[in-house]
This record gives sequence, C-alpha cells and structure tokens, in this order.
Amino acid sequence: MDKKRIREWSTRRRVLTIIACLFILIYIGIVLYHTYKPLPEGISHDGTLYRTDNVEMYTDLTYSQDRSKEGMVHELEIFEEVFAMIDRAEEFVVADYFLYNGYYDEKEDFPELARTLTDRLAEKKKENPEMPVILITDPVNNGYGSFRSKEIKLLKEAGVEVVVTALDPLRDSTPIYSGVYRILFQRWGEDGKGWLPNPMAEDAPEMTVRSYLKLLNVKANHRKVIATEEGVLVNSGNPHDASGWHGNVAFKADGPVINDVLEAEEAVSRYSEGPEEFPRTEAEENPDGLYGVQYVTERPILEHLLEDIGKAGEGDEVWLGMFYIAKRDILSALIGAAERGAQVRIILDPNENAFGNKKTGLPNMPVAEELIEDSEDRIEVRFYNAVIGQYHTKLVYVKDGEEAYISSGAANMTERALDDYNLEANLRIEAPADSPLVEELDGYFSRLWNNEDALYTLEAEEKLDGFSQAQRVVYGLQKLLKLTTY
Repeated sequence: MDKKRIREWSTRRRVLTIIACLFILIYIGIVLYHTYKPLPEGISHDGTLYRTDNVEMYTDLTYSQDRSKEGMVHELEIFEEVFAMIDRAEEFVVADYFLYNGYYDEKEDFPELARTLTDRLAEKKKENPEMPVILITDPVNNGYGSFRSKEIKLLKEAGVEVVVTALDPLRDSTPIYSGVYRILFQRWGEDGKGWLPNPMAEDAPEMTVRSYLKLLNVKANHRKVIATEEGVLVNSGNPHDASGWHGNVAFKADGPVINDVLEAEEAVSRYSEGPEEFPRTEAEENPDGLYGVQYVTERPILEHLLEDIGKAGEGDEVWLGMFYIAKRDILSALIGAAERGAQVRIILDPNENAFGNKKTGLPNMPVAEELIEDSEDRIEVRFYNAVIGQYHTKLVYVKDGEEAYISSGAANMTERALDDYNLEANLRIEAPADSPLVEELDGYFSRLWNNEDALYTLEAEEKLDGFSQAQRVVYGLQKLLKLTTY
C-alpha cells in the first residue's frame, strides 16, 4: 500500500473515530439528562394529610376451591362503585386510568368495563353539557399514536374532554434503549397506517413500527383514580375488559383530599396540552375525623412507605398484597421490620400469566426467595392462586398497637413506579387500630392468608421449587441493565 493510501486510510479512521466519540458523548449526555431531568410542574405530588370520618374499602377477588377453573367465583365491587359515583355526580367527573380498552384474545367472558365506563361518562356529559367531564389516559390505548381507540372516539363525540398523557417529558426508566430512541427515532413521530400486530389482541388495530419503538421505552401514566364532588376513589384496577377478573383493592374518601387529586391531575393535563384548569370542590375538613387521608404520587409514595414500615417493631404487623415487588429500599425496610420483631406477611402474584400469555415469574419469584433467606425465615410469603387473571393489588398495611398506616393504589413496589418514572397515584391512610376500616383490612388479609372459604393462596415453596437458576440470572441482568417491564 503506497503512502498516499495509508494517509487517506489514517484520515478516514480518525474522522470515523471522532464521529463515534461524538455519538457516544451525545448518547451519554442524552441518557443522563433524560434519566435525571426536572419533572413537569406538579408531578411527584405530596398531598396534605386531611381528617375525615368517611373512608371505604372496595375489593375485587376471583377464586376457586382448588387449582382449576371449575366453579370460579368473581366478587367484583370496585367498578360498580366507580359507575355509581359517575351516576351520582352533579358538579364534575375527573378520571385518570391507565388501561382503558376492550381488546383481548383470551376465550373468557370478561365484564365489559371499558364500554360501560364509556357509556356512563358519555351519558353524564350528554345529560349535563356544562358539567366538566374529563378523562386522562395513557397513549397505550391509542397504540402510541397508531390509531384512536373506539372508546376515546365515542367520548369525544359525546363532548367528554379526553387527555392523552404526554410521555416524552417524563424521565426515561430504560436509559440504554431510550437514549438510542431519542437520538434516532423520536423525531419521526408515530402516526401512520399500522401493519404490525397489536400486542393487546389479534383484533385490535394494527400498529406502526414507530409506535412499537415508542412502546419499548416502557413508560406510562399508570394512575387509576376518579374524583367527583362526592369523593375520590383510588384504585389498583383498570377499566380494561381483560383485567376484569383481576384481584384489586380500592379506597374511597371524601373531604378536601378531593382538591388534592384535582390539583395533581390538573398538572398532568396541563403539561399534556389538555385543559389547564380543573374544577374544585368546597368540601371542608372534619378536624376531628377518625381517619387521616393523603393523596401521594410517584416518589412521595416511596418516602411515606419507608417511614411507615420503619415504625414497625416488636409485636407489630406488616402486610403486603402486591402484584410486583422489586424496589431495593422496600425490601431492606421489610427485612429491617422483621429483624426488629414485626410480623411481616406478604401475598404476591406469581407473575406467571399476563392476559393469557405465560410469564417467567419475574420479579416476584426471586424476590420472594431473597426476602425469605435474608430475613432468616422471619418474613412469610404466600403466592395468590391465580387460576384466571392476576393478583393485581398494590396494598401495604402497617399496624402497631394503636395506629395503622395504609398505602394503596396504582404503585407497584418497583423502581419504575417509585422513582419518578411512571405517573402513579396512591391514597395513604392513617387509622386507629380499633377502627372499622382496620377491622375490615384484618378480615381481608386473614381470609386470603388462611384460605378461610376457598383456595386463595399457596405456600411459597410450592412455587419457588420450580424456579430455575437461569431465571435468577435473567432477573439479575434485567435489574443491572434496567431493561425490565415492571
């Protein structure tokens, strides 16, 4: 090779090296910025603790007497109350729901939650044209821009204000992928004629490649809440037909906490280019109320949980009913409570099924094993007997001799839920240990833990015995690289 060619090759190599280094620097800068950037104003809301005498618990349970689908029983309370709240509303309805559609492939006769919610909201608006009726939802229901769902079409035709949450302003929870997405793909948008199958169901509208690329960022408005002048109901369940038989829990409260919910939801609407001002209620606080209630979203959920679990010691109780658990701070807090002498009992979904598709047991299987081992068997774990659907509950309950602390709503115990990535919403409740609400909670957990009238839960060993070392390795890599769906 002559000297001229050598110089040309050397120059070309230097240019390519510079370009590669610049790309890497830009990539790292984008990853760091979008992982830690400021949140939209009003997100990560830490509400005021108000007093009220009125807090109600609603539950959904699906169960059988054995491990088969024969004789399945569905006890469904939550959305019956949601629909009733809409019917009774006289001043406004504001709702925020993550999954809101009727698409599914399973051969089951699920309740028509999406259509019923659509009909109730549309009817309310048509009967009361001047009443604010607002729905906030996640772009998953529009295929991330590939189509507009039939539910959203019907609501808009009825005059309901629909806000599809903007996800790009939120922080990136999968930075390795999202850095590449933001550099190469984000600018092209998602609209267009879809041609790829929809992961929701075979009969759901097809999606574009660009929508799939956005989906892989795995971020969401995961909230599940409804507010009227009557009260707020904060839920772990979605108005999604295929989720209709999941196990869920919801709490309803009245008073000024309604305005905290409206303020927090207004913030989502504002940054998503929806209505900038939501209605408010004139509800007054009862300073002598039996219960304290507080609306918290995103990271404040974690901060209060760590404080409340940290109060548990000798002779106290800590209960969890949880769909996903993996957040290291929560695991350490639970182990600490057990070491201080608290009785820690956890009911987990086995993470083996998602809308008819088999899952690997991550993250709950390896986390359950870790909690049992690291606590030296002080922490007790059972898995829900999820014959159909999932144990989708997100409930933490701490009780000492005089007081109980409850946190329930949309948030799983994971980084994505608790570290200001997803939009999440929980209702935190302080209750006397001898109150009717605590008695109801005790009955709920006793029924499931002790299988009082059906086979609700299974021994942890029954599930963990079949969990492989390879799955543990996958779990470790997922956590290290932040490439999870939970």
